[in-house]
Amino acid sequence: MSAVQGADAVPPDLLEAFTRYEAAIVANDLDTLDASFAPGESTLRGDAAGLLVGHEAISAFRGTRGGVPPRRIERIEHRELGPDVALLVSVSRYATGGTGLQTQVWQRLGGTWLITAAHVTPRPAALDRSIWRTVGTPFLQGAWEGPLAGLTVAVKDLFAIQGYRIGAGNPTYLDGARRESSTAPAVSDLLRGGASLRGIARTDELAYSIAGDNAHYGTPPNGALPGALPGGSSSGPASAVATGQAEVALATDTAGSVRVPASYQGLWGLRTTHGLVPRQGMLPLAQSFDTVGWLTRDGDTLQRVADWCLSYDGSESTESVYGESGRDLPWRFAVPSELLAVVEPDTREAFDGFLAALAARPDAPRVDQVSIGDPEEILAAFRTVQGAEAWRNDGAWVQEHPGALGPAVAARFRAAARVTAQDEAAARSALAPLGERVRGLVADAVLLLPTVPGPAPLRTSGGERVDAVRTATLQLTAPAAVAGLPALSAPLLTVGSLLGPAPVGVCLVARADTDIALVRLARRLARVADPDHAAAPTGGTTA
Repeated sequence: MSAVQGADAVPPDLLEAFTRYEAAIVANDLDTLDASFAPGESTLRGDAAGLLVGHEAISAFRGTRGGVPPRRIERIEHRELGPDVALLVSVSRYATGGTGLQTQVWQRLGGTWLITAAHVTPRPAALDRSIWRTVGTPFLQGAWEGPLAGLTVAVKDLFAIQGYRIGAGNPTYLDGARRESSTAPAVSDLLRGGASLRGIARTDELAYSIAGDNAHYGTPPNGALPGALPGGSSSGPASAVATGQAEVALATDTAGSVRVPASYQGLWGLRTTHGLVPRQGMLPLAQSFDTVGWLTRDGDTLQRVADWCLSYDGSESTESVYGESGRDLPWRFAVPSELLAVVEPDTREAFDGFLAALAARPDAPRVDQVSIGDPEEILAAFRTVQGAEAWRNDGAWVQEHPGALGPAVAARFRAAARVTAQDEAAARSALAPLGERVRGLVADAVLLLPTVPGPAPLRTSGGERVDAVRTATLQLTAPAAVAGLPALSAPLLTVGSLLGPAPVGVCLVARADTDIALVRLARRLARVADPDHAAAPTGGTTA
């Protein structure tokens, strides 16, 4: 370090601690990195993704990041802040080009220099490949005028765009795909409304996941909770919106792929009525449940998108739902008691507090407890039909490309391959009355429940933890899919987590074809529940 500009001004023992820490970063030596930060709940680390508070949260984040590219320190500035307290600002130059900036407060504690606060400014990234497959400014220009003018859209890599291939979150699939001869109507509707495409965003492999990780391209960042999973399979477009790189995500929802990332990242997310938005040009997973949806950072933007895309004027191929959505939904909610039993204790406490605050308002809605049935029974039948259809859609490709899938998705397809025709027929017979039961509950009310069991899991969570969360999550999300109903997740809860305060969505499920009215209702609910913050955009970075 003696050749580094400014190093001679740094006390030798502090320079030694800094040098040891820098070497550990490049080597991804997690033990040394943990030992370099002061213990306790007041230690801070921030970067463009957000702020981490407490040694435990910082340590959990480091386990997900991996090492940094090779770099060298070329300059250090040292300022003494007080006895045994110093500020170090260093400039790093990467072997592959570009510079970064590290700002650290060091304190001598028990005779050892430790970091008590740090902020990292990395070199500018031209493209986050975990979020984007391809991106532009814009990638495709929409109409110059229209109700969506000024909005940019991240398109999930399942939709056809003329001249481009569908990649479905897998490089082998992308390599073998043909170029599309036309653009999917769900994309064209947004372009005609004045929105422009920001780019094609990543998805979990073949959309068969709800975690948001991808074995080939990396895991997109969680824009609301750094170090946590982003939620899938619409992980890429959701992260693009949550991190401020687009205003709208065009996504799909089979078993919760709009609602889960919306909840994990503090976004508004709408799963539309099954079959309402055309699915031509959209790669299927399970046609009995697949539907189109959108994610935004605020309810007003979601209303703009729904009003346009679900109206006569907005869509060339969608049958307008203004007949149903022109009328307001009842100011009455039904809470499914069996589904509340699935959520984590902290989420249940936050949801109960939300209901109590709602009841205390002068314009409080009516809220009743209802029975929806056994969530395990609903999920078992759903998974069987989903698996059968997924195998019919993708089984031949999976067999022709052994080893092309990541381990978790490959295991899912192995299970799907074992579904027999008799299994599928029995599951479909079971789904019919289950769907009717759910549709009956929303005939004169709107279902209200937590979107997911709890905050987004850590990116370092083990397989058993992720599997348990996945099962509980699907028990909450499957009923709307089984019934083919519109469902909206709004970021109305905050729950504590290891990484700090975390968003958890509240989900509203309404009768078919009331999608536009459902967005209006959710916005009204947000205003009543928190009138000071309901209009403010949510999501984005926390730094």
